[in-house]
Amino acid sequence: MTNARTVQLIITKMGCASCVGRVETALRTVPCVEDASVNFATEIAQVTFTGPTSDITQALESAGYPAATRQIELEIDGMSCASCVSKIERALESAPGVVAAQVNLATEGATVSYLDGSTDAEALSQVSARLGYRARLKATQSDEEQTDAKAEDILKLTRATIFAAVLALPVFILEMGGHMIPAFHHWVHATLGEQTSQLIQFALTSALLVGPGRVFYLKGIPSLMRAAPDMNALVALGTGAAYLYSVTATFVPQALPQGTVNVYFEAAAVIVVLILLGRLLEARAKGKTGAAIRKLVGLQPKTARVEQNGTTVDRPIAEITVGDILQIRPGERVPVDADVLDGNSYVDESMITGEPVPVGKSAKDQVIGGTVNGTGALRVQASRVGTDTVLAQVIRMVEQAQGAKLPIQGLVDRITYRFVPAVIAIAGLTVVAWLIFGPSPTLPLALVAGVSVLIIACPCAMGLATPTSIMVGTGRAAELGVLFRKGDALQQLQQAKVVALDKTGTLTLGRPELDSIAPTNGFGQTEVLRLAAALEARSEHPIATAIARASPSDLPDVSNVQSLTGLGLQGQVEGRNILIGSHKLMEKNNIDLSDLQAEADARAAEGATPLFLAIDGQLAASLTVSDPIKPGTPEALARLHEMGITLAMVTGDNARTAQALADRLGIDHITAEVLPDGKLDAINRLRDLYGTLAFVGDGINDAPALAAADIGIAIGTGTDVAIETADVVLMSGDLRGVANAMEMSRQTMCNIRQNLGWAFGYNILLIPVAAGVLYPFGGPLLSPALAAGAMALSSVFVVSNALRLRRVRASMVENTPPTPKEAHA
Repeated sequence: MTNARTVQLIITKMGCASCVGRVETALRTVPCVEDASVNFATEIAQVTFTGPTSDITQALESAGYPAATRQIELEIDGMSCASCVSKIERALESAPGVVAAQVNLATEGATVSYLDGSTDAEALSQVSARLGYRARLKATQSDEEQTDAKAEDILKLTRATIFAAVLALPVFILEMGGHMIPAFHHWVHATLGEQTSQLIQFALTSALLVGPGRVFYLKGIPSLMRAAPDMNALVALGTGAAYLYSVTATFVPQALPQGTVNVYFEAAAVIVVLILLGRLLEARAKGKTGAAIRKLVGLQPKTARVEQNGTTVDRPIAEITVGDILQIRPGERVPVDADVLDGNSYVDESMITGEPVPVGKSAKDQVIGGTVNGTGALRVQASRVGTDTVLAQVIRMVEQAQGAKLPIQGLVDRITYRFVPAVIAIAGLTVVAWLIFGPSPTLPLALVAGVSVLIIACPCAMGLATPTSIMVGTGRAAELGVLFRKGDALQQLQQAKVVALDKTGTLTLGRPELDSIAPTNGFGQTEVLRLAAALEARSEHPIATAIARASPSDLPDVSNVQSLTGLGLQGQVEGRNILIGSHKLMEKNNIDLSDLQAEADARAAEGATPLFLAIDGQLAASLTVSDPIKPGTPEALARLHEMGITLAMVTGDNARTAQALADRLGIDHITAEVLPDGKLDAINRLRDLYGTLAFVGDGINDAPALAAADIGIAIGTGTDVAIETADVVLMSGDLRGVANAMEMSRQTMCNIRQNLGWAFGYNILLIPVAAGVLYPFGGPLLSPALAAGAMALSSVFVVSNALRLRRVRASMVENTPPTPKEAHA
């Protein structure tokens, strides 16, 4: 896929789930579009294309679903001539999602129109900044103004619903009150008269349909004219039929057969109120599905304290550049990704990694933007800003996952695409059947049944069933430190039968650590470690570094250090001759190992590396160094076993070390001493043997295996290559995240199945009831008003059920806080 880019567009005028198929069809007919996926819950289309953005906007406009656009004003510094203007203008116009850009040298600003959802002010500012012209959003337009559109829509919908209810209530009381309370019926006839009552109902219902209810006609009738009816068309047809019949009965009663002169103004009015109420409840509930994204966006502070010319100034985050020196006070949020220059503190990274325990930070450590500094002050240097920060990448991954379409959704979309035309056809057949076979008066009964079928059908619930669960599930997973980068991984992970794991850096920390010290011949453990570390500090070998790292900070001076290739080191420490290295080094120097040889051999059998220390020709101690198992790994693997998962290890390490580790962790299947290509063969064999396979890895050599597995899970502390190749990313290096990811996948898919079961079951059961199949057997003939209420509740039920995923708890949580040395290690 060459020169392809992917943008997210906000699609307007989608009234129901059946619109999804029409928008996708419109997009896919554009020659330059390689892929298009539309999410009804978020009203977002994810489009991969190679040509100009205008082709896409024109296709959406022609289909009747235009993409939402925004216009922003940028202030640009450093422009000196017309060539600067044209350079910036061309760069902005070529940015993904930009419809038009105009740069003005006189005002030192730019006006940019872009497809809403495809980019944002920060990304466009970075386009200019990369050319060397710092850009920022004009102060007149705040971020809050851009993010409050949904709240404004909900407020407008609330007002429309209340106004509609005020108009509908008298209509309902005048008509239905008489049916429920005979005395009220007689009072209305005695005081107002039947004709006056009908005229009042006509006036109020007309005002309601022209006012709050006109949205259904403005959207539904054009969709009928395009031969692509949506949910609005169903409402427009149903209420329009009830209203026109009632108008005829009121003003031209002689045009109707005798005995069929009835008014249904209350049905049209109440239907509009109930559907508006349903959409209001749905909009409020859908607003909560994006809570995870809003929470992540809210993590970044608005300003940062920057060192400048010997003083500190507060500067907006958008103006921070790589290399700026920042000061972070206790309790403040870290503004951008940065490297610590000075200071010591503990930083709460739970909102990014899901780990509840603060992490120690000191010089040369990295801090992540959006995390919370503890009680210490830090001085840092910005390393990544804007869209390059970890937080921005997390938000982008979550947005992509929330906009993804699972394989199960494809079937739903194909059904909903044909659903509305099918419902209209069923409603037509219902009317015809009642006119032919129904009892007298057939016309009113046929009208009631036909309108009820139109109103009760609910493609919205079917269309919302999957995407709302995806939105909430992936958002909650992100809060737990699990990022589903690719949507189908959410569905596939719960099907996994075997989890294959890399060893180094995945099951283990990926670096050697001092494991144990066994002193002998009267030497003390502290003395031995002090002397060994002093000598090993002169070597860069990983094993030497592990010993030096475990030592106290005040090491004695060393002289006459000599490296003995393949054997170890020798030197003088505080006037004593020190030898440290393998058993061969000791044997070469006639050092008797009998006291410690058995223990050293036993540790070697477990995969550790034994070393010996001699002082002045006498054996002083044995030291063992190993790559320790990561905290939480045994618990994570035990939890996966409880879930019925088969565990396998695929590693390039030697078989003895791998077997020892597998025995300790209870791993079922081992493939050792394999090259990266061999990992692919091992994965294929495991898949053939057990079924759907997930592979967990962290290194560059794991990238092919991550790509080849059914589900690739990358440790977030690993390499960028591994993370970019994976389907799922664990933001921390803790394998308990695998269990959390599996749990989240299972819970989300269970929720989706519940939603689909309700949505399809609702329509399968209630459409026939609305059509009146129970009426010949003494059952009810569903009123259009009740049908509207049931339809509204169906969508609200689906969204509310999806919101339960927000309360899913982590399958496993790390509870053991690190020591300061562990935190800084």
